[in-house]
Amino acid sequence: MSNVMNAAAPTIIAGALGLLAVCGTTWAAGGSSRFSDDPGEYLGDEELPKLTPPIVELGGKFLGPGNIPHGFQLPGGAVWQPQFWVYGTFRSALQSFDNEAGTGRSELVNRLDLFGNLQLSGSERILVGIRPLNDGANFTGWQYDPDRTDAFEDHTNADITTLFFEGDFGEVFPGLDPSDRLDLDIGFSIGRQQITFQDGFLIDDRLDAVGLTRNNLRFPSLGWLNNLRVTFLYAWDEIDRDDNADDDGARLYALFTQWDTVFGNRFSSTFDLDIAVVDGTEGRGDLFVGGISAVQRFGLINSTIRILHSDDFGKDGLDLPSSDNGQLYFTEWSLTPHHTHNLLYANAFWGEDNFSSAARDPLAGGPLGRTGITFAARGIGSFPAPLGNRTDNAWGVALGYQMFWNANRTQLIVETGRRGNHEISDSDTSALSFRLQQAIGRRVILQFGGFASAADTGQDQQGIRAELVVKL
Repeated sequence: MSNVMNAAAPTIIAGALGLLAVCGTTWAAGGSSRFSDDPGEYLGDEELPKLTPPIVELGGKFLGPGNIPHGFQLPGGAVWQPQFWVYGTFRSALQSFDNEAGTGRSELVNRLDLFGNLQLSGSERILVGIRPLNDGANFTGWQYDPDRTDAFEDHTNADITTLFFEGDFGEVFPGLDPSDRLDLDIGFSIGRQQITFQDGFLIDDRLDAVGLTRNNLRFPSLGWLNNLRVTFLYAWDEIDRDDNADDDGARLYALFTQWDTVFGNRFSSTFDLDIAVVDGTEGRGDLFVGGISAVQRFGLINSTIRILHSDDFGKDGLDLPSSDNGQLYFTEWSLTPHHTHNLLYANAFWGEDNFSSAARDPLAGGPLGRTGITFAARGIGSFPAPLGNRTDNAWGVALGYQMFWNANRTQLIVETGRRGNHEISDSDTSALSFRLQQAIGRRVILQFGGFASAADTGQDQQGIRAELVVKL
């Protein structure tokens, strides 16, 4: 056992005990998380909080009060009132991490997500987006390495990362059903768009795809079913496989369903049942992925349970990082302690073999990022997830506490986690992470974070980072 690990392990254990102490102290603090029964005063337009506009507003204010423009009528009967807004998020992160292998890194990296939204009506829009400061997982900025002669890396580009049109068939062609008696309310989208299902476990990627959705399906004989949503998706390009690498020529077919249910007057739940098939190119493998989840409350406790399965039926015995067999069992539990607005949460997972997602963006990392900040990818630069987010025969837990104060403008998350491999003894690693966020003005967020991890066998590591976030 290394000296570094001997020093780090007590720190992590002490941090976990400190987290529990903080939870207990905050739980007993004064105040109340209950909504007041007293009605609030009506606020006129002059008394409403001032809007924070996007950087460009043409044709009308985003969420602004006043009359809706008259617009113009299309041949199908739809009335469009075009409005164009430009908005985005700029991120700049100074971050450094180190490990016993000496492969740590220090960097100052930047990311800009910029979008132009052409709002045509309440249900139709065209969205275009670019990321001009990064090319996949490579970011414009400075890499601080003594062996480098030029620290600056330029990955600027003008690639279009988002471009799609979405709408509702019944709203685009209202003249086909003026009395609204036919089932024409079918939502659709086509183009390059962010697709996320099963909270990113099944799919978390930007795809060139077309999707059709039917909402609000109800059946008189099924009184327990409040709402059924069915979505079909076909993607033909920009499909990044489970190894976060593009599979040029792959095709993806998916069917997603969501069930809002109520059983008696005591229990309700939202179920998701989703399946996807990837027809991969030669050497990348074909893949079937399915997932089922249930989201509900038990008294004051919020809970989510997920079961996912992947089957690499087309890899012909090859061991491929892009597609593999596996099962993943995941659960989340959280509650708001009495007299607070805070959140106490405990999440856990168990993986059998190597569950593979149908599609994962290069910045998304592995499927386990939802477990907590100790497992999540940062989405900028090379700063690692302290405990990793891949599923290979892994088990893991995260216990965290999220605190708010200063009128919710200050937020702190403290989390401890542990991960192991149930087929390899002495493979466990523990970590303690934190993230502090502070709002500055109406558009700026300062974020500070760090972690320390200690492995039973293997490498210990630690890291610290600061990030500036500007909402444009």
